[in-house]
Amino acid sequence: MDETPKRKLTPEAERALEEAAARRAAAQKLPPEQGGPSGPEPTRYGDWERQGIAVDF
Repeated sequence: MDETPKRKLTPEAERALEEAAARRAAAQKLPPEQGGPSGPEPTRYGDWERQGIAVDF
């Protein structure tokens, strides 16, 4: 494959990329959820079920 030549980024664009990388790195360091639901996110359909009791939002 051909290597696409990279154009020089402006200092503002380079700083924005560095800030975005720092935010992504910080977001990945969050601890895992304790006591949360197992499986897919239950609020994806606007309701929550816990031990047979359903709650609509």
